[in-house]
Amino acid sequence: MIQPFDQLICPLDKQPLQLNERTWCCENGHSYDVAKQGYVNLLPVQNKRSKDPGDSKAMVQARREYLSKGCYQPLAQALADTVLAMGSQALLDAGCGEGYYLRYLVEQAEQTETELSVAALDISKWAVQAAAKQDKRLSWMVASNNAIPLADNSVDTILCVFGFPVEAEFKRVLKPGGRLIMVDPAVNHLTELKAIIYPELKNKSETLPITDPDYELTSEQRVNFQVELDNNDSIKNLLTMTPHLYRASKEGRERAESLQSLTITVDAWVRTFRVST
Repeated sequence: MIQPFDQLICPLDKQPLQLNERTWCCENGHSYDVAKQGYVNLLPVQNKRSKDPGDSKAMVQARREYLSKGCYQPLAQALADTVLAMGSQALLDAGCGEGYYLRYLVEQAEQTETELSVAALDISKWAVQAAAKQDKRLSWMVASNNAIPLADNSVDTILCVFGFPVEAEFKRVLKPGGRLIMVDPAVNHLTELKAIIYPELKNKSETLPITDPDYELTSEQRVNFQVELDNNDSIKNLLTMTPHLYRASKEGRERAESLQSLTITVDAWVRTFRVST
């Protein structure tokens, strides 16, 4: 019912990869071992912009602890419903993080007996390590959205959850008529936290995250709910797992980290785009 996606390509020469026991190999002799956690690193060192790109180990740990409490479960459900409405499919989670949304989706697919062939990538090795430990049935990869190590026209659906879309590369790997499903923050997302850590709130204009005319917006749903954070650890985890940790001033972070409770608003768009060519 749930199986790994196997149409991987070599990040160096774009040739198909074949899995031989625990090593992916291409015909030109490039090889990539599957780590003990169950993932493969397909991010060549020359494609890295830093020594340790993506989310840090601390960010991944904070996100895992925060999301494991079900704080974003309504959003995960809305995403799963949108994806599984298509039925059986080949799926790529492009920017999977520690895997919370994908694991929830896979669980829902099993309950509805929906067949999925699943690949997932993230540029953070810490995120992929954490994700792969939870479910070794899927194809987990350290890789970048700028150079997705999957074959052309090979997936039905791409997920991009609070991530960074690369329109041309997404279009390359999607089948004709394939879908891109994106989750992006709406204007009121985490507004209570922002009011604490920033001296003033900036008005954020809402624009579509995709500009390529080959992507047609076919559906959008706004998911809005509140979460009660009733302990200091949850508040610290929320701050640590978001980019606001680095954007806020020291004083702003200290104000948030001193709180014992906080009610936050989760406000997000779930949008589906269909590739027309």
